Amino acid sequence: MKSNKTYYGLPAEVIYCKKCVMSNQRPSSTAEFKHTTDHKARTLNIDSSGICDACRYSEIKEQIDWSEREQALLTLLDKHRRTDGYYDCIVPGSGGKDSGFAAHILKDKYDMHPLTVTWPPSIYTDYGYENFKSWLDVGGFDNITVRPNGSVNKLLTKLSIENLFHPFHCFTLGQKNLAPKVAMKYKVPLIFYGESEAEYGNPIAENSSSLRDASYYTTQNLNGMYLSGVSLPELQEKYNLSLNDINIYLPAQSNELDNTDIEVHYLGYYLKWTPQEAYYYAVENTGFQSRPFRTEGTYNKYNSIDDKLDDLHFYTTYIKFGLGRATYDASQEIRNNHLTRDEGVTLVHKFDGEFPTTYFNEVMDYMGMNPEYFLELCDKFRSPHLWEYTNTGWLLRNQVQ
Repeated sequence: MKSNKTYYGLPAEVIYCKKCVMSNQRPSSTAEFKHTTDHKARTLNIDSSGICDACRYSEIKEQIDWSEREQALLTLLDKHRRTDGYYDCIVPGSGGKDSGFAAHILKDKYDMHPLTVTWPPSIYTDYGYENFKSWLDVGGFDNITVRPNGSVNKLLTKLSIENLFHPFHCFTLGQKNLAPKVAMKYKVPLIFYGESEAEYGNPIAENSSSLRDASYYTTQNLNGMYLSGVSLPELQEKYNLSLNDINIYLPAQSNELDNTDIEVHYLGYYLKWTPQEAYYYAVENTGFQSRPFRTEGTYNKYNSIDDKLDDLHFYTTYIKFGLGRATYDASQEIRNNHLTRDEGVTLVHKFDGEFPTTYFNEVMDYMGMNPEYFLELCDKFRSPHLWEYTNTGWLLRNQVQ
C-alpha cells in the first residue's frame, strides 16, 4: 500500500517534468534538509503545463540578446579593472570545466587579472588533482587554497552523513563562504561564479540579475546556526570543537562587510552557459582531462570528478530524493538539445542509483565509518512516499517514463 508520509517536507505527489527527466522532488535551493517532516522544502517548480523552471529558463536563454549581455559584462569589468598589476576579480573553483572556462575567458578574452580561490576536495582523485594543477599551470593563474583542519573536516563530514545524509554539506559551505572572505581580506571586491543556479531549477525570479544578494554569503549573527545538522553549541560541548575549529565553514558576519563593497556575480548571466562547451573550452585552454572511465551512476566522464566523495554524494541524492546522477546529467543535456527526452529516460533507467563502489571503502575509511552502518543510514533516509520494499529489494514507487 502506498504511503503518503514524506521526509524533508518534499511534495507528496511525485511529478516529472515533461521536457526533461527531473522531478519536483529536487531541492531548489542550497538549504540542507534534516530527517524531519516539520517544514516544507523549496523544491523544483513544475508549472501547469508540466514544464519545470530549469527548462523554462533554458527557453528564456534562447530569447536573450547575448551581445547586449556581453556589453553589460564589459561595463561591469571596466568598473573593476585595474592597471596597477593587482587582482581585479576572484574566481572560486577547483580547475574543473566550469571554473576553468570562467577564469580563462575572463583573463584571455576580457583582459582581467583573476585570483583563483580553492576549497579543495576532501579526497582528491588523481585526475582531479592533475586538472587542478593544469588549471593553474596551463591556464596561468595565481591561486589561494584554504584546506580545512583535516580531523575536523572528517568529523563534520561524518556528522553530515549521519544527520543529513549529505556527504558534500561541508564542502558546499566552504566553497560558498570562502571566496567572500578572501575578497574581504585581499580587497578584491568582484567575485565570479560560473553558471547561474537557475540552470538547475532555482526560481527564475531569484536569478533575474547576475548579482547575488549578500544574504547568500553573510549572516547577521551565528545564533541558531547548524553545521552538519548539529547546533554550534552542541558541536562545542559534545564534540569539543571551538569556534576557531568551525569558523572557516561559516559565512562572514554582516558587520565585517560594513566597509567592503563585495559583489558576487554569475558569469553565466552574461555569457550563454553550456556545460559541454565549457568542457571543450577547458580541454583546449586549461589542459582539463575527463575521467579515464565512466562515472558510476551516470553515463559521462567529465562532471564533478575531482573529489572521491562526489560519487557517494550523488548516490545519497538518489536515496533522499529519488534522483540520481544520471537524472541530473541527462536533464541538463536535454535542455541543451544534446539528448532527446526518450534517450534521457533510457539513460536514467540504466544508470541512476548505481552504487559508487570505486571509492566507497576509501571514503568510509576516511571518515572512520563502518560500511554496514552507511547502508543502514540509506534505509533510514528513504522517504516512504518515494520508496517501497519488495521481495526484490527497494524500488522507487514512481520512476520517470
